[in-house]
Amino acid sequence: MKLQDLDIIVTAPPAPGWGGRYWILVKVTTDTGITGWGEVYAASVSPDVMQHVIRDVFDRHMAGENPENIELMFRRAYSAGFTQRPDLTVMGAFSGLEIACWDILGKDRDRPVHALIGGRMNDRIRAYTYLYPQEDHSLPTFWASPDMAAEAAAAMVAKGYTAVKFDPAGPYTIRGGHMPSMHDISLSTAFCKAIRDAVGDNADLLFGTHGQFSTAGAIRLGQAIAPYNPLWYEEPIPPDTPAELGKIAQAVPIPIATGERLTTKTEFLAALQNGAEILQPALGRSGGIWETKKIAAIAEAHNAQIAPHLYAGPIEWAANVQLAASIPNILMAETIETPFHNGLIKNTLTVENGYIPVPTAPGLGIEVDEDLARAHPYTGDGLHLEMQEDPIGYHDINTFAGGAPVKT
Repeated sequence: MKLQDLDIIVTAPPAPGWGGRYWILVKVTTDTGITGWGEVYAASVSPDVMQHVIRDVFDRHMAGENPENIELMFRRAYSAGFTQRPDLTVMGAFSGLEIACWDILGKDRDRPVHALIGGRMNDRIRAYTYLYPQEDHSLPTFWASPDMAAEAAAAMVAKGYTAVKFDPAGPYTIRGGHMPSMHDISLSTAFCKAIRDAVGDNADLLFGTHGQFSTAGAIRLGQAIAPYNPLWYEEPIPPDTPAELGKIAQAVPIPIATGERLTTKTEFLAALQNGAEILQPALGRSGGIWETKKIAAIAEAHNAQIAPHLYAGPIEWAANVQLAASIPNILMAETIETPFHNGLIKNTLTVENGYIPVPTAPGLGIEVDEDLARAHPYTGDGLHLEMQEDPIGYHDINTFAGGAPVKT
C-alpha cells in the first residue's frame, strides 16, 4: 500500500463561523483505493499559498511511501531544507497529512486509530467549550458582558459541560507582550465572579488569554483572578518567550496551560521545563498524532496533563479524540458544537452530557460529508486568525471579539 493522490478542500464555516475563517481539509488516497482525511491547522500564510506548501510536503516526502512509515516521513519533513527544527508552516502541512495516514491505516486494518497507538485507555473524554453567545445575546456586546457570559456558562452546564472557557482580557496585538489596563483587569475579575456565581462548583473556569501580556502584566492579571480558582491560565505570554513562564508559575497560584501555537516535542518540552502544567496541542499543527503521542509521554514524565486545543474543524477534533483515548494523562478536550461542524462529519462524533464517547469505527471514526465541505469554499482574503496592529488603549475596556470576528 502506497500513498498516491492528494486533494485539498478549503471550506468556510457559515456564520456564526466559530472555529476560524476557514478549515484546510486534506484527502489522501492510496494505490489500493483507501481514503484518509486530515486537517491542517496553520494560519501564517494564505490558504492558497498553504495549499502549495501541503502539496510540496506530500510530493517531496510522502507520495509513494507506505503510510505505516510515519516516523520516516516525519523525519524527512522535519529535516527538509537542512532545518531539523520546528517549522510552523511545514509542520502544519505535515500534521494534517499525517492524520490522514492514520485514518488510512485504521481503515485498512478495520480498527480505530487509538487501537494502533497503544489501545483504549479511556472510553469517553471530558469535553469543554468556549463561551459563545446565546440566541438572545447581541454582538459585540456579549464579549464584554459578565452577565451574558454567566448566562452562557449556565446554559452549557445545563447541557452537561463541566468546564467552560472565556477570554475577556482584551485583544492580542502584533506588538508582543503588553501590560493589561485596569479596565481589562476589572472586567476579567467581573467575568470570573459572575461565571463562578452562575455555575458554583459544577464547572471549572478556564481563563484564556492569547499570549498577549508581558511577564509582569500576566502576573498582575493572574493574581487578580486567582481568588475564583480557575483550573488554568491559558498562554499568558507570547509563545516565543517560554523561559518567562516559570516566573508566572511561581507568582500565580493557577496552573499554566499553553500549546495551541507550538509544534513538535521540542517546543512543548521547553514549555514543560519552564512551568507549564497543562499542554494544549492542536494536532493539525503540533506534528500529527504520533508526534503528539510523544508530547503526551514527555508531559507524563513531568506529571503534566494534556488538553487538546480546537479552534478548527471536526476532523482535527476527531484526531484529538483518538489521541485522548490512548493516553493516561488526558485532562479534557476542547469542543465546538455548530450545525456545520456536526454536519461535516455527519454527526459521527458527539458530546453527550459533557463527555465525548470514543468512536469504535475504523480510522478516525468519522464519516466526512465531502459535498458539504465543497459547497462552502473560502473566498475571503483574511487568514484563519489575525492579530491586531494597533496597541490597546488605557481609557476604556479593550473588547476582544476573536481573531476572526463575526461581521455584524
